[in-house]
Amino acid sequence: MKRLLRTLILLLVRLLGAPGTRSAAKSLNKTSSTSPHMLLLRPDHLGDLVLTTPILQALKQNAPNVHITMMVGPWSSEIVARHPGIDRLLTCPFPGFLRTPQKALAPYILLFSVAKQLRRGHYDLAINLRPDFWWGAALLYLARIPRRIGYDLEPGKPFLTHALPLQQPEHVTVSNLRLASAALQASGYPPLAEPYTPERYPLQFIPAPAEHQWVTNRLAQEGVAPIVVIHPGTGAAVKLWRTRGWATCADILTKSLTTSAPVRIILTGSKNEQPMLEEIARDMHSPAVLVTDATVGQLAALLSRALLVLSVDSGPLHLAVAQGTPTVQLFGPTDPRIFGPWGAHERHIVLASTQRCPTCPAIPCGRLDFSPQELADHPCVRLITEQQVLEAVDKLVPLLHQNAGIGQKES
Repeated sequence: MKRLLRTLILLLVRLLGAPGTRSAAKSLNKTSSTSPHMLLLRPDHLGDLVLTTPILQALKQNAPNVHITMMVGPWSSEIVARHPGIDRLLTCPFPGFLRTPQKALAPYILLFSVAKQLRRGHYDLAINLRPDFWWGAALLYLARIPRRIGYDLEPGKPFLTHALPLQQPEHVTVSNLRLASAALQASGYPPLAEPYTPERYPLQFIPAPAEHQWVTNRLAQEGVAPIVVIHPGTGAAVKLWRTRGWATCADILTKSLTTSAPVRIILTGSKNEQPMLEEIARDMHSPAVLVTDATVGQLAALLSRALLVLSVDSGPLHLAVAQGTPTVQLFGPTDPRIFGPWGAHERHIVLASTQRCPTCPAIPCGRLDFSPQELADHPCVRLITEQQVLEAVDKLVPLLHQNAGIGQKES
């Protein structure tokens, strides 16, 4: 029933939007602007927005006269709100990303409402940055934006004027950069320089001085330095590791990493994740500091002060990479070739589970929406061993030694 409703609505969108988009295309051909208006659409959560930041600087550097508006979900707006490459920021409660149930017609009512809002922006070009986000492609079509760029996935493809083939597996940041390059060419600018590498197109999220000061005050209050951060939480339960595993690794790291002062473990997470952090802390023999009240900027500043960050696949991992902090990352259902660290490979180690779950056709399966009853049959991340995590840390020790005077204790 849902699929039939969607098919009918999309047909209606094409019929109702056709006259407006034809008129907008003719108008664009008759006029030229010295300051084209570009709209970027990205509905995702924190990590995906961090991985999108390289295109913002690239667009501004290659087309400094372009006025860039970005529309994101309110749940991730803080990531790009401070970015110098954005001239205007809009938020939208995109359907499918609220993580709460919605009425059947709500996404389509919102579609027409937001399209009407966007028409007032008189955009010359728009990029639908999420490849499979058909709602976004339809939105740009209804908004009468004459040039609409995205990937050629159905059912969104018919709403685009420039539909690029999606190359898989390809890192999401590379996919974003290819769209940005196509947008530049469509607007009469040279394409982005290749190859698309983290060195040429780095992540960008810069904590403010006040956020760094918050960390300084917090660490002084706790009497903590130097620090290793463990961020055990994530948006999907299937991506979680074992709390006992984190506790075991934390205890060993406090003994095996030697600095001018004892290493302390900081456990970070949201208020909702506090019970999980408390469970890890109870299982530890060494004391841990829990941080659940940090803003995104304060968390980034804290991660920048860490010797090392360990986590499952999560947004804060990408924040850590953006700060240049070495990481150890645990992956299972998500593909690290697509969503892994966008940074110098020698600074980040990914432990990807090789164990296929009983009912999954492959590893990684790419599915995150398992019910609580299904989780027991999908233990891919939980099968990663403590030994694997500690061996990954050992590989980073020479780098940590260079950066912060850390060495291995003699046994």
